[in-house]
Amino acid sequence: MMKDFESRIAIVTGAGSGIGAAIARELAARGAVVVAADLDLDTAEGTAAAIRTDGGTAYAFAADVADAASVERMVAFAVETCGGLHLAVNNAGIGGPNELTADYPLDGWRKVIDVNLNGVFYGMKYEITAILKSGGGAIVNMASILGSVGWADACAYVAAKHAVVGLTKTAAVEYATQGIRINAMGPAFIDTPLLTNNLDAGTIGQLAGLHPINRLGSPQEVSALTCFLLSDRASFITGSYHLIDGGYTAR
Repeated sequence: MMKDFESRIAIVTGAGSGIGAAIARELAARGAVVVAADLDLDTAEGTAAAIRTDGGTAYAFAADVADAASVERMVAFAVETCGGLHLAVNNAGIGGPNELTADYPLDGWRKVIDVNLNGVFYGMKYEITAILKSGGGAIVNMASILGSVGWADACAYVAAKHAVVGLTKTAAVEYATQGIRINAMGPAFIDTPLLTNNLDAGTIGQLAGLHPINRLGSPQEVSALTCFLLSDRASFITGSYHLIDGGYTAR
């Protein structure tokens, strides 16, 4: 595997499993020093340990992205421990309640917005400052296909992911001439523990059938595009929202 991220320092949130773990491992395999951050420190440690076993360099950090102070500490940890920050993937997220809009619980709304939207804002607020001090770099924010379409019974999730796309575009315009590229990803249904641990086989099969390609995506497929957007090969790409959805939104 190419070592195009050598001398780069990266933060990945939600790195304990699924998409975040895949991205953290690919970045490290390609030479980056990775801070694997997750609300669950044990899972973050698991990802960091796997990276070290594979010969990479990684540190685990327990971060609650819904808490601005926790995110600030995460970025400070990366700078103090690794010497700076060049790359960030704001991937941490939750699903939330399944209720019609009029019946949606207020506490559920607040929690989804806190994690899925505010967490991305807090991430960029502190990451951008650190990346500027390190001479520039790139950020990828994990949105969803639900950043472009609706989904019944998920008003908070859909609202947050639409907002992440807008937040990404705004920050990209603001920092385009300062050496930071910022893009968003829009995965469809991906084969991760968040999905497979909470749904039965029949439901998962139905979800797979919603994609013209007739299967779920893999975390590695999302990681491949994410790492491309973080790389210098994507040097003319910023402010974009990239669907990786097996044709879902083409219908």
